[in-house]
Amino acid sequence: MPHDRLGEIPEPDGPLLHDRNYSVRSYRESDESLRIRGQVHDQKPPGLYIADDPEPMSIHLMVVDLVVGYPTLEIKEAEVLMEVTPHSGCTSIEPAYDKLVGLSIARGFSRQVRELFGGPRGCTHVGALLNAMAPVAIQSMWSMHIFAERQGTAVSIGAGDDSLSAEEQRIRRLSTNKNTCHVWDEDGDLWAQAIAGDEMEVPLWAADRLVEMGRDPAEWRSSSPFDASTND
Repeated sequence: MPHDRLGEIPEPDGPLLHDRNYSVRSYRESDESLRIRGQVHDQKPPGLYIADDPEPMSIHLMVVDLVVGYPTLEIKEAEVLMEVTPHSGCTSIEPAYDKLVGLSIARGFSRQVRELFGGPRGCTHVGALLNAMAPVAIQSMWSMHIFAERQGTAVSIGAGDDSLSAEEQRIRRLSTNKNTCHVWDEDGDLWAQAIAGDEMEVPLWAADRLVEMGRDPAEWRSSSPFDASTND
């Protein structure tokens, strides 16, 4: 089973000091866009800040809502809402995040967030949330591609340039994974295999699920609307 190793990490014995949770979800907005909604929620355990308080205390709750173009990854709309803050003046920075519009949420996004909103120019917690949202946008590209393929729409990763051959468009799609981690190092074996068009291993999560369903993991290659090698 894919999560057996989690049991090897014991729960700490000491008292809880802080609980931070990130929630990031993406939704298909249209053929040409997706909506990414992120939330960061900080809580202190019961009775820590206020003696005898039986309930956990929320100290930060921020929500970021982005509409991102597909497949361009350009931010079309941006809204920041600070629901729980430590100071009344915290929310005055919300309008500053209009500057996100027009940015690409792909590579280099963290640097741009830092330059635009770092330190006194923004909110530390919103900045951390934005950095957590960017990878979800990248992961959602292939989900959008699945919708495009199944609905027969023209918009898909690598589409939109008639000058590119089918092979060139395949490589462009693969580029969303290039150098994103040690596995997808452009000098590594996996990248070389993918570029060459060699048969790749079925993603472990897909193989595990198919086995649980009593099916052959090799089914992934024929039923998936995209190359198994290109979905991380």
